[in-house]
Amino acid sequence: MRPWSCIPVGLLAFLPVTAAAAQLPLTLTPEPIPTIESFTILDALNNDSDYRSLIKLLQVSKLIPTLNKLNEATLFAPTNDAISRHAASNSLWQHALREDTAELHDNLHLRLRQQLFYHLLNYTLPHLPTEQTPQQHNTSLYPRDTTEPPTREPPPNPPWMPIPNGTLGTDPQRLRLSARDSTLWAGVDSFGNGGAKIVKDSVNTSNGLLLGLDEVLEMPPDLATVISRHPGLTYFHKILTPELTNFLNHTPTLTLFLPVDDAWNALDPLERLYLESEFASDDLTRILNMHAVLLEDRTVKWSDSFESQVELPTIDGPALKIVPTDSKIKVSDAEIVERDIYASNGVLHTVNSLLLPPDALQLTPEKYLLALNCTEFVSLIHSVDLGHMINDMEATYTILAPRDDVIKIFGRDELPHRGSEELKRFLQYHFIPGKWSPKKFENGMLVETALEEAGLAGGRQVMNVEVDEKKGSQAKAIRFAGAGVMGEQVEPNNTNTVIYFISHPVTPPADVLETALPNLEFSSFIAAIFSTNLGEELKTTPKTTLLLPPNGAFKRLGLLVSNHLLSSSAKADLERVIRHHTLLGVDYANALVNGSTRTFRTLEGSDVAVDRVGANRTVIFTPSGGWEDMQSGLVPKNMLTETGVIHQVTDIMIPRSVQLTVGKLVRAAKGTTMSTMLVKAGFEWVLNGTAPPEGSKWDEMGLGGSGWTLLCPTDDAFNSINLTALYSDEERLKDIVAQHLIPTPTNPTSSPAAGIIDTFVNNRPLPLDDSASYTTLHSSSSAYGDIIIRVLDGGKEPATVVGIKGARGKDGEQEWARVVAWGRSTTGSGTGGVVAIDRLLLPYAPSWYVEYGAPVGVGVGGVILIGLFFFGVRWVWRRDTTEATYEPIGGFGPDDGEE
Repeated sequence: MRPWSCIPVGLLAFLPVTAAAAQLPLTLTPEPIPTIESFTILDALNNDSDYRSLIKLLQVSKLIPTLNKLNEATLFAPTNDAISRHAASNSLWQHALREDTAELHDNLHLRLRQQLFYHLLNYTLPHLPTEQTPQQHNTSLYPRDTTEPPTREPPPNPPWMPIPNGTLGTDPQRLRLSARDSTLWAGVDSFGNGGAKIVKDSVNTSNGLLLGLDEVLEMPPDLATVISRHPGLTYFHKILTPELTNFLNHTPTLTLFLPVDDAWNALDPLERLYLESEFASDDLTRILNMHAVLLEDRTVKWSDSFESQVELPTIDGPALKIVPTDSKIKVSDAEIVERDIYASNGVLHTVNSLLLPPDALQLTPEKYLLALNCTEFVSLIHSVDLGHMINDMEATYTILAPRDDVIKIFGRDELPHRGSEELKRFLQYHFIPGKWSPKKFENGMLVETALEEAGLAGGRQVMNVEVDEKKGSQAKAIRFAGAGVMGEQVEPNNTNTVIYFISHPVTPPADVLETALPNLEFSSFIAAIFSTNLGEELKTTPKTTLLLPPNGAFKRLGLLVSNHLLSSSAKADLERVIRHHTLLGVDYANALVNGSTRTFRTLEGSDVAVDRVGANRTVIFTPSGGWEDMQSGLVPKNMLTETGVIHQVTDIMIPRSVQLTVGKLVRAAKGTTMSTMLVKAGFEWVLNGTAPPEGSKWDEMGLGGSGWTLLCPTDDAFNSINLTALYSDEERLKDIVAQHLIPTPTNPTSSPAAGIIDTFVNNRPLPLDDSASYTTLHSSSSAYGDIIIRVLDGGKEPATVVGIKGARGKDGEQEWARVVAWGRSTTGSGTGGVVAIDRLLLPYAPSWYVEYGAPVGVGVGGVILIGLFFFGVRWVWRRDTTEATYEPIGGFGPDDGEE
C-alpha cells in the first residue's frame, strides 16, 4: 500500500459541513507526538487477538489513517468469530480477508468502508444506555449508492473521512443502542429488539471508546428491502410492482408512512384483489405517493423532528398533518405504530390505517374486471374504443363478462376480428343499461342491451333472460341469451355496476334469415323466401316482426294453393304472401298477447287483424284477404333478429292483393285441358273469378252471387278421350263442363271468440263428407246432374271419391273419380275452388232397358204375384165347400148324463 502523509485540500472543504450534520464535531488532530502514555483505539485493537480480522479489514479499506486522525470516537468492533460468520455469506469480506489479497478496486474500497463506517461514531459515548433509556446515535456512515460500475480513476489520498452527502441527504445513518437482559445491544430496532450483543468489556483509549460485538452490524438496506423484511408490511410488499421497488431502491431522502397489514382490511376484498393484480401499477404508484414525503431540501423526517405539529407534503395527495401527543404521534387520521425504521435511502414509519383521502382510490369497473380475470374481455373492449363503458364512473351498467378461461375455451378465432365493427356490436351486447340485481330478473323477460342496432332504427337490441327458481331457495339460476351465470354476481364498491360471469360469450342476434335457418320446422317457408328476391329486403328492412309458419302450414293451406304459390309463375303472389307475414314494427310476445293493438301494418301494405280469445288470451291473426274465416294462431317465440323478432304462426295468411282464382288453381292441378274446355264452353268467367256475363243464361239463373267449385280432372285423365270429337260437339262439351261445376254458396262467418277453426276443413272448397251430395250446373237439365261424395275405408288413409248421383249399371260404375287434391279460391264471393280428380265425369244417360226395364219388371212381377195369391185363396175356398159330410153308424148316441 502507498502511504499518504497528509489530508487532501479538497477533503478539508467538507469538514465544517460534517461537523454540523453529526451533532458532535468530527475533529482531526495534528500528528500525535509519540509518548509512552498514548493508547489509541488501534493500540487497543492490536493488543486483543479477538480483533485480528477487524484490523485486516481496516488495513484493506485504508481506514487505519482515518482512525488515527480521529480525536474522539466510538468503535463497535466485531470479533474474529463475528467477522468469520459474516464473511461466510459475504463475498466482499471473504475476498478482503484473504492473505494474498491484491489491491482492490476503488468501488470495493467504498463498499467495505461504508460497512465499517457504520461501526464508528465520531464522538465518544458520554454514558451507556439502560433499559429505560435507549439511545439513538449518528454513525459515520453517509449511505451512498454503490451500484455503479467500478471507476478507473486512482483513489484519493488517505485518510478517507466520511463525506456528509449521500442518500440520506446531509444526515448520517443512525444506530440504536439499548440494554436488555442486563446486556448492551447495538443496532436494535425501535422496540429494542434484535441487534448485536456487546460481549467484551469497554476499553477507553486516548481517542475514544472500543466496544466488542458478537455480530457484524448490518447496514440498513434500501427501503424496498426493509419493507420486504418487515413482518408487519407483508401485504404492502405483496402488491409492490417492479417499478415501485426500483423507486424505493434508488430514490434518496424518502420518508414513508406505510400502513401495517391490518390497515388494508378497510378496503373491500375486491379492491384488494385488484391491487394484487398485475394491472394496478398506476393506482399503487398513487397510493405509495400518498404515503411518501420527498422534501425539496433533501432532508429525512425522523420522529424526533415531530416535537411540534407540522404538515408534510406528500408526493401525490394532500399534506400529512403530524400531531404529537404525550404517548403517540398522529399522522392525519392514523397513528404511528413503529417509528424510525432505518433504511439506506430514507426512513420508514408504520401507521395503523391508510392515509387515503375519500374516493382517492378510483376503482373503475375495468379495474375490477382485470382483477377478476377478465383481461381478454377488457382488451377486446379497448380494441374497439369502448373503454368509456368500463371507465366512466357515472355510467350504470350490468356487465356480462366472460373470464379468460371461458374465452380460451370458446376460441379467439370464433370471435369477431379485433377492432372490427362486428366485434363492437358483439361487445355492446354484453352490457345492459342499469344496475340489475338477480331479484329483478324474471323468466322469459326481454331486457334492453347497450347495442344500438341500425336494423332497429337506432333502437336498443334486447336479450332474452331465463330464470329457474329452486323451491325453498332464494337462489336463481339465470341464463342470458342461453349463457349461464357462473358463481355469484359482483357489485364493486363506489360504482354503478353489477358484473355477472357467464359461461360463454353471448352473440347478438343475426339477420332474420340466418336466425331462422337452423329451425328446420320453418324450412319450407324459408325456402320460399329464398326462391324470391325478398331475402335482402327482409334482412335490411329495419324494425320488422316476421311471422313464420311451420312446414305443415303448406299442407293445411291446401295442396293446390301451395302448388300455386310455390310455382315459378306465381312469384309475385308468393312475395305478397311473405310480405304479409312481415309486420312493420318490432312486436315482442308480451305486446302481442297483452297489448291493446287490434291491427298491425304489414310490409305488403295491408293490415292483419288481431283477436285475443279465451282465458289464456290466445292470439288469432286474420289476414286482409284469403277465403272466409282464414285465420292463423300465434305461437310466441321471441326469436330475436338484427332487425326485430320472429314469431311462429300456425298457418299461412293470404293478403287481399293475392287473388286465388279458379284458373290459377286449375293450373296448379295440372288441369290445362279442363281449363281449355271451360273456355271453349263459354265458362272463362269461372276461371277468372268474375260474375257471368250480363244477359247470359247463367246470369238469368241468378248465379252471379255464388262461388264455384270445379271438379277438375288432371291432364292425365284425358289420355283416353278423343278431344277433337269432344271439342266439335259444343252441346256435349257444355254438358260435360256443367257436370263439373258446383255452385257454392257463401258460408256464414264464424266469430273469432269461438277460437281457431279447423284449418283442415276450412281449406276445402266444399265439405267432402261421406254421402254428401251437391247440385251441379248440369242438374237443371238432367236428373243425373248431382254428384255424391263417398269416403272409402282401406289402406293407411281413407280414399275420397266423387261420382254422379243415381248412376247405375256398367256405365254408372265408370262415373266415379278419386279426389287427389283441392284448393280454395278467394275470388267471387270468396267461396269455392278446385277439387282435382283423376277421371273425367261424363254426364250420365242410362239406356231404355236400364232406365225402364227394372220398373216394368217389378210391375209385371208384382201383378203375377198378386194373381197367384188370389188364385191360391180361391182354390182353398172351393175345396172347403165341395167336400162330403159323414154321420156315424147308429146315429149320434146320447150325451153323458142323458137318459
